[in-house]
Amino acid sequence: MLLTTGDYNFKLQHAGRERSYIIHAPPQTAFGKPLSLIINFHGGGGNAKGYMQYTKMNELADQEGFIVVYPNGTGERAEKFLSWNAGNCCGYAYENNIDDVGFVNALLEDLPSKISIITNSIYATGISNGAMMVYRLASELSDKIAAFAAVAGGILIDPIRSGRAVPIMHIHSVDDPRALFQGGLGPRFPMSNRRVNHPNIETMLKKWIKHNDCCEQPVIEATIVSDTFDDRLSNKGPRSTGQHTATKFTFKQSLGINVVLWKLTGAGHVWPGGLANYLEHFLGASTSVIDANKEIWVFFSRYSLPTMTIK
Repeated sequence: MLLTTGDYNFKLQHAGRERSYIIHAPPQTAFGKPLSLIINFHGGGGNAKGYMQYTKMNELADQEGFIVVYPNGTGERAEKFLSWNAGNCCGYAYENNIDDVGFVNALLEDLPSKISIITNSIYATGISNGAMMVYRLASELSDKIAAFAAVAGGILIDPIRSGRAVPIMHIHSVDDPRALFQGGLGPRFPMSNRRVNHPNIETMLKKWIKHNDCCEQPVIEATIVSDTFDDRLSNKGPRSTGQHTATKFTFKQSLGINVVLWKLTGAGHVWPGGLANYLEHFLGASTSVIDANKEIWVFFSRYSLPTMTIK
């Protein structure tokens, strides 16, 4: 029986483990027609439920009519301090060689029994360790996922295994205190001695620009400067955050299969437009200089498989 509107928790068995995920079905599900799907990966130490609330992507999904799936990574404790094996990072998933690419593949096979999906309009996004997982999928599962967007996290993949040009959007602040934009060894993760050696983001993106045969010189398509206050609702009221900026660089490809970088300043290790003032002492300043959900959806909605049609 296919789902109707709402949030649903499911489990599946993969590689001898019980895995879990949440499906958000928008109101348009009631019409019975297949919808596009975004798979959204939480960061290291997070879980699907908390991350769903943090990103607020469901609000846009209900407006635009797309499905969102929030998978859970793995960890020593069920649904707490979870991570993804992005190839050379991070935490429990990497240390135990969890087959997360296989899990995502199994998830894609499991979903059609639950909800009606446009199978050539499936996309992947995520933050931090979840963003790293997005890049691994872009390399290894681009035959099933049409386009990819990473927020505040990157990983060097060499060689890139995809046999096609891959649409990539990257959103990252140069003032990110944890996933360092310029690269290098990040700070220790709370309650552990784990540290991550982050790639230089622009160097990392050059690999995808070369893979896609994009123009090496970007077009600056937007520059946004916020005011000095974040007046989004919070229990502490408006908060001075200093000036935030966002610049959109597009590395264009002849067929439109582009690499896009949203380069932010002032913001921390955050999902732009997500829950404000969340773990600010740990993640840095929240920002609404852009709405990551809207930018990602506009980018995704241009692309579909199997032959990468540009809409």
